[in-house]
Amino acid sequence: MIDRRTLMSGTATLMGTGLLAGCAGIGSVAPQSPPVATTDASLLDDVEERTFRFFWDTTNAKNGLAPDRWPSRPFASIAATGFALTSYPIGVDRGWITRDQARERTLATLRFFHDAPQGPGKTGVSGYKGFFYHFLDLDTGLRRGRTELSSVDTTLLLGGILFAAQWFDRDTAEEREIRDLAHAIYARVEWPFFQNHAPAISMGWHPESGFTPADWVGYNEGMLVNILALGAPDHAVGPEIWDAWCATYGKNWRGSTPETKFLAFAPHFGHQYSHSWVDFRGIRDKVMRGIGSDYFENSRRATYAQRAYAIANPMGWKEYSKDIWGLTACDGPASVKHVYNGQERQFRSYSARGPESMPDGFDDGTIAPTAAVASIAFAPEIVKPTIAALREFQGGRLYGKYGFIDSFNPSFTWPDATSGSVDPRLGWIDDDLLGIDQGPIVAMLANYRSDFIWSRMRDCAPIRRGLQRAGFTGGWLDS
Repeated sequence: MIDRRTLMSGTATLMGTGLLAGCAGIGSVAPQSPPVATTDASLLDDVEERTFRFFWDTTNAKNGLAPDRWPSRPFASIAATGFALTSYPIGVDRGWITRDQARERTLATLRFFHDAPQGPGKTGVSGYKGFFYHFLDLDTGLRRGRTELSSVDTTLLLGGILFAAQWFDRDTAEEREIRDLAHAIYARVEWPFFQNHAPAISMGWHPESGFTPADWVGYNEGMLVNILALGAPDHAVGPEIWDAWCATYGKNWRGSTPETKFLAFAPHFGHQYSHSWVDFRGIRDKVMRGIGSDYFENSRRATYAQRAYAIANPMGWKEYSKDIWGLTACDGPASVKHVYNGQERQFRSYSARGPESMPDGFDDGTIAPTAAVASIAFAPEIVKPTIAALREFQGGRLYGKYGFIDSFNPSFTWPDATSGSVDPRLGWIDDDLLGIDQGPIVAMLANYRSDFIWSRMRDCAPIRRGLQRAGFTGGWLDS
């Protein structure tokens, strides 16, 4: 599978917002999938539980490692494991598992990462300098192939680890151990090691070839990388890293008025990942203070822009509409070319996707439900109708045991797909679910419904310290 950061190095730009109102959901439930009610609450309950069970059922209970994808389960993803850790308290709160079950799984995970071998070697290790390799063997937990030591995937893992430390707050031996392990794992990450082009943090490092050329600058999913690097207790970086991060914002701005101006990034996960753990409502850095906005509002406007692009549908793809939309990094049918609507079009397998109107955008007609569904906290008025529409789309074809399939492409009807399956009338549909796409769904549903993650992470010392050192003020951060 192609590493999404190779595909998405650098920043992207986005079309104007075209803020459009939401509409009502669609009617009855198709018989092909287990029946669920179509009211807002019951449908959200169903999506949330099924997506939670993806993590609970597919994760290796012995070491806590979550698969990168299912059902193929080729290897573990440390980022997916961070989302898995985040999902367990949600399961307890909703009554799907017990606190004892969640505690046992969380302890297994943290004990593994605390004790996993670290070192500069190419094999026989799970990480180095406190960071972890992007992909690990599901059983041994050791580096898989030539995968990179990843700063962002380590960060997403740490998001789940730090949330576990906040949520398991009882004065028992087991829950004290969770907190102690979490803080130890985070504290030993040597963030300055990754400042290959200081002050910016590199995206990755290989023992065979050293650092990757791309750094975390500009607007994308890397906000949390810099926040945790700034908030570290022992190996923190200097506050100048946030100025370096913001220095390339100029080419990302879109929107012509104060009400529509926002920072653009083509694949929508860039507007979601950091928000899974950080409540950006009402807190502002220097840039956002300057325009009278915040990063939560920025993601809301970007969500509306995604929907506006689908409504405009400049490339004429099948099924794009006000309720069927969402472009991000996801699986695709194949890396091939075909003539569509009289034009030769490039299709891709796994790839970053975003509106073609962006300089770094790519649109081959492949829609990923996570792009819309995981945006529910930003714009519920347009996302909830989309959840209902996706649930019923093509007779329930997208919805199964663990919620929404990763991606689908109604325009791709050729037989040469290299993954998933093709119906000559309905198009291509994926046969895998990806942990990094499932994770934001369950996290952001919980945040939308009760501030579940956000309310606890507001009291997370590393998050508060990192935000303050980056120059954020206002709202809950000043309380």
